[in-house]
Amino acid sequence: MTTQLKIDFVSDVSCPWCAIGLKSLEQALERLAADSNSGSDGDGEIRAELHFQPFELNPQMAPEGQDIGEHLAEKYGATPEQTERTREAIRARGEAVGFEFRMDKRDRIYNTFDAHRLLHWAELEGPAQQAALKHALFRAYFTDGENPGSHDVLLRAAGEAGLDTARAREILSSDEFAEDTRRRERFYLDQGIHSVPAVIINDRYLVQGGQPAEVFEDALRKVAQASREARAPQA
Repeated sequence: MTTQLKIDFVSDVSCPWCAIGLKSLEQALERLAADSNSGSDGDGEIRAELHFQPFELNPQMAPEGQDIGEHLAEKYGATPEQTERTREAIRARGEAVGFEFRMDKRDRIYNTFDAHRLLHWAELEGPAQQAALKHALFRAYFTDGENPGSHDVLLRAAGEAGLDTARAREILSSDEFAEDTRRRERFYLDQGIHSVPAVIINDRYLVQGGQPAEVFEDALRKVAQASREARAPQA
C-alpha cells in the first residue's frame, strides 16, 4: 500500500535553520524511500509531495540590505560574541547535514520577496524545479554570499534549476505573482506560523525548526501510520 503525504515547507531563503531543516527533511525522506525499496518497511511505500511556501523574516528590509551584525543586534539584542557562537553552531550543523555555510562571505541581510515570487512560479512549473531553485537560492546566499534579492542572482539560480530564464526575467521585471505570494504569506501567518522553518504534513501536523533527520523521519512515519489507519476498512 502506498501512502501519499503532502508536505508544506514554510521558510525564507535567508534563514539558515531553513537550509539545515530542508537537508534534514530530505535525509528523512531518503531513509523512508530506502526502507520501502528494501521491503523493510512493513507498512508499504511512503511518497511525499513537497511544496515550498513563502515566509519573510524581514519583509520591510530595504533592497540594499543591512549589515548582519547590526541587524541581529537591533532585532534580537545579540552581542558580537553571541552572534559568533550562533554562526559557529549553524556552520557545524550545516556541515553535519552536508550543507556548506561560508560565514565569512555572508555579511548582510537582504529583502527576499522577489525570490519568493520566483519560487511561486517555479512550483507551477513542477515540484522538481521548485526544489532545485530553493537549493540554488540557499547556496547563492549561504555558500556564495550573494544577494538573494538581486535579479542577476535570481536569474542565474533559475537557470541552474532548469527554468526558463527569459520567463523568469519577465516575472522579475513585473509584479507578477506578487499578490499570490502575499496571500500565501498571510495564510501561514494567520495559521500561527511566526518562525521558520515550519514543516506542515497533510495540512494538520506541524514540525517546527531545523530538526535532525530522525525527528522528521519519526513524524513522517507516525503521520503515514495515522493516514493508513484512517483509510482502513472498519470492522
